[in-house]
Amino acid sequence: MSRGISRRQAVGTMAGLAASAALVPRARAFEPAANPARAGRLRQSVSRWCYGKLSLDDLCAASKKIGLSAIDLLDENEWATPKRFGLSCAMANGFGSIPRGFNRPDNHDRLVADAERMMPLAAAAGVPNIVCFSGNRAGMSDGEGIANCITGLKRITPTAERVGVTLCLELLNSKVDHHDYHADHTAWGVQVVQGVGSPRLKLLYDIYHMQIMEGDVVHTIRESARHIAHYHTGGVPGRNEIDETQELNYRRVAQAIAETGFSGFLAHEFVPRRDPITSLAQAFSICDV
Repeated sequence: MSRGISRRQAVGTMAGLAASAALVPRARAFEPAANPARAGRLRQSVSRWCYGKLSLDDLCAASKKIGLSAIDLLDENEWATPKRFGLSCAMANGFGSIPRGFNRPDNHDRLVADAERMMPLAAAAGVPNIVCFSGNRAGMSDGEGIANCITGLKRITPTAERVGVTLCLELLNSKVDHHDYHADHTAWGVQVVQGVGSPRLKLLYDIYHMQIMEGDVVHTIRESARHIAHYHTGGVPGRNEIDETQELNYRRVAQAIAETGFSGFLAHEFVPRRDPITSLAQAFSICDV
């Protein structure tokens, strides 16, 4: 299944999560100050699929009020919606799928055709980033997977450079959520980015996934910042709120990202277990450094 399809299916599970939320111990209530001063060093976004109980219009309105700048992971028919609220779409649902990506040459022709069609449309709509995937290993070695990804992605980066859209190879964990996914460590993704050698191919560094696979998040961000175009958040364990209920100090992580001079988007991709807008406002405050 494609990342977009699986996320849309996940939207349908939100009602069930909401029904079980009453059983989850409540963390300390978050009460944002009235008209708080904002640091604003990081542009923040939110992943659409995590907020399936809300219409896209309602999510955009709430996000604008909180202080976010964009919405993440929208399909083509949704790209224009955030603009009506003074927001942008920071990341488009892309082509290919999590299990079937650029690590297999027999996928390349289809992926290239889909990418060549989508990239000019995204550029025209003002969408700066498109997510893409390595695919699953299925017994393939790391070296072969990296080489195949380089070959395939080199076919589409000239168009990405021409139209001004950045392709973001997503790093995912293969331990909990996406078993057998190939690009499951930062070093793997960096080798692909370096091998392609285009300013329009970078990494989507998902903090949740990389905390599960390798930890050492702040150090990795500092070392690999030049190869990262986009960040996602999520609490470990469980991919829920990024507050004191989980193991990372997200305020410190956000500070580390800001210290690198990062100018892209930090997008919240956690599934709220409490009131969704309250949790989103809290996440914004935590990462407003």
